[in-house]
Amino acid sequence: MLKQISIYAENKKGCLQTITGILGENDINILGSVTNDSAEYGIIRMVVSDPDKCLSVLKEKEYICKTTPVLAIECPDEVGALDKILKTLYGSNINVNYTYLSFNRESGLPIMVMHTDDTKQVENILINKGYKCL
Repeated sequence: MLKQISIYAENKKGCLQTITGILGENDINILGSVTNDSAEYGIIRMVVSDPDKCLSVLKEKEYICKTTPVLAIECPDEVGALDKILKTLYGSNINVNYTYLSFNRESGLPIMVMHTDDTKQVENILINKGYKCL
């Protein structure tokens, strides 16, 4: 299970770059991310190399942010890999709130970052079905 950082940021020119600049200055590597926007504000979700430090430095800069537990599931790099994972979860009556892609820097394989309501239960289900959770 990983800690994801969710950052609530104004939807304006340069905002994302300001955040990535802050992380770079503090030697925090972005391992995976997704952004969702609305007219005025957006949510930037990231898995980073040091989530506690990330949370601290962004709060110092007055960003509203929080941590959320997410799963990272290693997938084969083949057609239908995500579909198989989702079918496994559907068969266990699990709802997936959102996903985004990263990759395992050691194996080079894709990693699906996934948020569900009960990450521990989902992790157990996936491990029992033979998936590798990081």
